[in-house]
Formats: sequence, structure tokens, C-alpha cells
Amino acid sequence: MATDVDLPKRQITPVPVPVLPISVPQKRPLEDDHAPPVSSPLNPNPDVKPNKSQSHDDIAAMTREKPARSKKDTLKKRESKAGAGADSSRATPDPKIKELPPNESSPMRYKLAPPKPSDFEPARGPIFTPHHGIPAPGGSTIQFYETSEHVYNKKSFHYLHCIADPAFPSSFYYRQTEPEPYGAHISFEDAATHMYMDQLGRHITTDKGFRTARANVAVRQGRWYWECKITRGTVNTNADGSIESHGHVRVGFARREASLDAPVGYDAYSYGIRDVQGQKVHMSRPKDFFPPGEEIREGDVVGLEIQLPSEHLHRKVVQGQYNPAVDLLDEDEPTIEAANIVRDRIPIRFKQHIYFEKIDYHTTKELEDLMNPSPAGPSGTIGSRPADKPNPNHQVPALRTLPKSCIRIYKNGVLMGTPFTDLLAFLPPASKPQAQVGAREGMDDGMAGYYPAISVFRGGAAEVNFGPHFWYPPPGYGDADTDGDVDMVDAGGDADTVKVATLTAKGKLDKVRAVAERYDEQIVEDIVADIIDEVDFWMRDGARVIDRTGGRDGKAETTAGIAPGREEIKELVQDD
Repeated sequence: MATDVDLPKRQITPVPVPVLPISVPQKRPLEDDHAPPVSSPLNPNPDVKPNKSQSHDDIAAMTREKPARSKKDTLKKRESKAGAGADSSRATPDPKIKELPPNESSPMRYKLAPPKPSDFEPARGPIFTPHHGIPAPGGSTIQFYETSEHVYNKKSFHYLHCIADPAFPSSFYYRQTEPEPYGAHISFEDAATHMYMDQLGRHITTDKGFRTARANVAVRQGRWYWECKITRGTVNTNADGSIESHGHVRVGFARREASLDAPVGYDAYSYGIRDVQGQKVHMSRPKDFFPPGEEIREGDVVGLEIQLPSEHLHRKVVQGQYNPAVDLLDEDEPTIEAANIVRDRIPIRFKQHIYFEKIDYHTTKELEDLMNPSPAGPSGTIGSRPADKPNPNHQVPALRTLPKSCIRIYKNGVLMGTPFTDLLAFLPPASKPQAQVGAREGMDDGMAGYYPAISVFRGGAAEVNFGPHFWYPPPGYGDADTDGDVDMVDAGGDADTVKVATLTAKGKLDKVRAVAERYDEQIVEDIVADIIDEVDFWMRDGARVIDRTGGRDGKAETTAGIAPGREEIKELVQDD
């Protein structure tokens, strides 16, 4: 075993000694007369003066290595040159503003050509050609006209007058408008062909089979009243049951889906009253309503009142959120909630007019099956359990009904009864548009509702009265607060304070109002919707006005939310 003496001694590893530089380079001292060889914005000194430590040869070499930059014009000069027609590439480009994508509830836009000068002119009504006259019950003569040079609502399209307005550039300058005659009346466009009217849209007749026309206003909530006087109709009913008449008339309410080539009450989208025996008609099923011996004859005035719940409750029903135990109590104090109106429409030309064209609401299979039920039943097996009747909580939105809704009928000022209750809901998704390109389900365009409707048959004629002065006003009409919902109240001696007492929402819905008042409301709603659409388009354009009209901006591109357009607005052609 080795001892400690035999072990080798450890040696220290030699470390090389670092070689230090003889001298550390020092920064060159900055002379007072120092200047950079090339001018810069921080040191604008184009004159290079030689200093003590630089020679002329060194300066020349540095100049060759770093050539001097050319001086650019200022921003104002470049912009002025671009505006004067100089090279616009030297001007500062516009900042790129991010355009917002279209919202789900935003209407569609279409790339259009610039408006024509005639598009800025007020909308015109139809051309009236005298057709025939009939004697009125009072001994006067009613002159009927054939209307022409206007479009008809048909083939699942709905048309509204529009006008070009410079205040709406983001909407391609078009907004909705109304032609004469102003006020509530029978619509010339929303009527079947071969119907004759007077120039005010109050009298109507036909020499064909049943034809229907709707009013130019729709009711969506509250209580509304209108009258219809039979100017030509049933004269007498003989003992043998034969009827002496000059024609027939039916009156009622109809939705947008209701057929105009059939009488009111023909389908599930309308409710009507027959002049024969005063029967009520819904889904083509007449049922006795007037007392025996009562009927509607020439000279009689039929009053129609409709009552609908608030739109707030209506939306709960169609969305499947209705709870009768809670919502009927909340209806006593309805919530003020604005409807989300989405209008997908495009301007079109028809002869000398320009209209907004939109896809109209169309019939649904569920209501067609309700009108013509299959003997096999809902499960497809004969003898199976019948389908559930329409109710507010039906699993199918189109078969949901509106709580506290009804239609009341008056004859010459006397209440005849309530023929219809629990009316079918009409707000989307209960109503659906025609399935085609550009149609979007679940969108409320503001035109869904129940319209006053009148049908005439082979010489039958009638006169409508939408108020405010009725032949037989209904009970409760014309009470206090009828002239307006705003009253000035004494402020208790304070001259600088004015209190405003407004009618509650519940009181407004419970009050019977003339359909003529609804026309004014509808005009306000259209104006507000036009402004909202314009602001929405403006925000989607990055809070700026962009000229995308085809004739004014050749480089305009289709962007988000704008559908490809055409060089000219489409020209519509309709056959009679």
C-alpha cells in the first residue's frame, strides 16, 4: 500500500497572461465648428466647411459615398399639386378606414347606377280613366275609374313608392315616400286587377268575380276601427230563399299573405263577414253569426274593430317565450320596446314611376294544412290523433295565436258580436318570405300586420271610411285625450318648468282609434327606419360617405354588405 510520501504532488495549470493594448482608442473631440457632410431635417446645413481635422479630399470622398437626398415638398404643397391636376401619386393617400362587416339585422345594399333627374321629383299616383258610374243611395252618382300606369303587388313581391334624396348618399340616395292622395285609403297597388275605384281611394267595385283590395295601412297592436257602407249589394231576400242583389260585398281584415284573387276569409290569413245572412268566414268556412233574419243590405254601414296585444307580448309569443301566468300580468304595464325593422329592398323602375321592390311574405305549409287537413293526420296514419289546435304555445310558430285578440262587428252602430277571437300571429317567424335568392327568414320589414280588406263581386260596390269622422262611432271613441297624447300641466307656479302628461302605453292600446291615425304613425315609422338605415350604412362604410354609384366611381368595388349591381336600375314589366 502506497504511503503519502509516494503520491505525486499537484501542479498548478499555467494561465496565459492577457496582453493588454498599449493604448485605448479615445473618442474624437467634437469641435465647435463641426457639421455633418449631408444635410438632415435636424441639422439643415447644406454648406460643408472644412475643419482642422478634415481635408478637402476627405470631404469629397464622403460626399461620393453618401449622396445628398433631394428635398421633398411639404404636405400642403403635395396636396395642392394633386388638387390642381398635377401628379396625384405625390399626394398623401387617404387613410384606410376599416369598413364594418354587415350586421345580421342590417338590410342588404345593392350597387346602383346614379339617380336620374326625374328620380328626385315627387312620386305620382296612377292615371285615372273614367270607366262607369253608379247611382248612390242618396241619389247622387259615383264615378269609377280604371287605374293604370302603376305596379301591382303580386308574384310574391311588394312595392312601395320611393324617391331620390341627396340627404341619403349611403343608401344610394333612395328613401321611401308617398304619392297623392295622402291619408288612409284603399291601395291602388295592393289590389287585384280589374277593380275600379274613385280618385280618392274610398269607393271600389268590379264587374268580375270576387276581387280583394287592402288598405294602405297595417295595424300591429292596439284597438282600431273603420267603417264600410254598402252602396250596391243585396237588395232583398225572398221567402223562398232567393236573393235580389246588384252584387255582393265582403269586409274584414287580411294579412300580407292573403290572396287578392279571392274574397276575404278565403284562407287562414284573413277574416271576413259575408253580406248574405251576415255569416262569418275564415278558411272558406262560412258560419252563422248575425241573428236570424239579419243580413247586410244596400245602405247598411258595417263597423269593424280589431284588438291586438302589444308588439312586446306578440314577439314573446312568436319566439316561444310566452308564459300566460306571468306575461298577461305584465301586459297591464307593457314595456316600451322598439321593433327591429329590417328592410331588404331595391329600387326598380316601372314606366314613369320608381318603386322599392321587396320579397313579400308567402303562404306556409302549416297554414295550408290547417285549411285543408289531411285525413291521415299529423303522423301520416289514418285515424291517428288530430293535430293540436292553434294556441299561443303551439310548437309551430305559424300556428300560434295572440292572447286578448279579437274582431268585433257593428251594424249601423249596433254591436252584433265578436265573430273572431285568438287571431293568428303575424310577426316573423310566424310569417315567412317567399323562398328565393335574397330572402331572409325571421326579419320584420315593418309591413306585417292586419290590413282592412274589402272584396266585391260582379257589380257589388262599397265605400270605406277610415275616420276620424265616422257615420256610427263605436263606444268609447272620441273620449278625453283623443286629440293627442300630450297635455300641458300646471307646474305649480314655476314659470320656467313645464310638465308634460302623456297617455300611458296601456291606455293607448286600450283606446279605440281610427285607422286614419295609423296612417300618420306609419309615415313616422317609415321616416325613422330610413334614417336608421342611412346611419347603419354610413357606419358600415367607416363613418364616411363613399360614392359607389356605378356612373360616378368607375373603380368602385363590391364590399361587405353590398350585393353586385347593374349599370342601370331594373325596369319592371307586368302583364294585366
